[in-house]
Amino acid sequence: MDIGVMIFPTDKSIQPVELAREVEARGLESLWFPEHSHIPTSRETPWGGREGAPPLPEQYWRSHDQFVALAACAAVTSRIRLGTGITLVAQRDPIWLAKEVASLDFISNGRFELGIGYGWCVEEMRNHGLAYRERRAVLREHILAMKELWTKEEASFEGKYVHLEKSWAWPKPVQMPHPPIVMGGAAGPQTAAHVAEFCTGWMPLGGAYDLQNGLKEIHAAFAKIGRDPASLSLGMFYARQVPEDALKKHAALGFTRAILPLPSEGRDTVLPMLDEIAKIRV
Repeated sequence: MDIGVMIFPTDKSIQPVELAREVEARGLESLWFPEHSHIPTSRETPWGGREGAPPLPEQYWRSHDQFVALAACAAVTSRIRLGTGITLVAQRDPIWLAKEVASLDFISNGRFELGIGYGWCVEEMRNHGLAYRERRAVLREHILAMKELWTKEEASFEGKYVHLEKSWAWPKPVQMPHPPIVMGGAAGPQTAAHVAEFCTGWMPLGGAYDLQNGLKEIHAAFAKIGRDPASLSLGMFYARQVPEDALKKHAALGFTRAILPLPSEGRDTVLPMLDEIAKIRV
């Protein structure tokens, strides 16, 4: 199983460039950054949309822009995969996002992975002009429109939310036909249908979801459209570090990647944790 790490890179934590160098030096597979554009102070939506959740950590509103940070990481590394975990696709302009993804994949020589999700913070979405109940449909159209921009010399798209007249857009991604698109979150029927339609991977949060039922939903969605489920990569995002025997259980289900969390702290805290993570063998 490939082992990578994720962190909220903030103005108070170890900085992305140093972290990327240290991750690559230890032979780890990948480095992933999440995103939130901002967090309204009303805190209308509880953390993760879960009633009774604890207070939201400040790393959620202090994090660097993930694409700027990952571009800096690409410039100082040559091997590790670089991913977004996750990009809030429905909150972003899809034409600009397609450009950012393609540029980062080109600059990194094909090492980028686009982790995507629907999001949970109602007021954050509202500030972006996005209705919470429409976020899934908006994400779908944004991804489909971006695929056109990545793969066509003259791209166009017409949907309910995205209207793109015939256009040129370069650079194109290095990875063909485009960088991997990895869905986060639980796989109910609608998410499973989206995974089957336009994703190359599924990477749920470890310990938070029923993985076996999620896989059943995904396999059913794949069968419905005639897609081979073996074409889907399976990874795991972890809310906390887990022992190697738990990773082995996930490997038995077909998961081939585990992304372990690092705290948004300084190098004195983070680097010893990297040393321990680098010892994991599954």
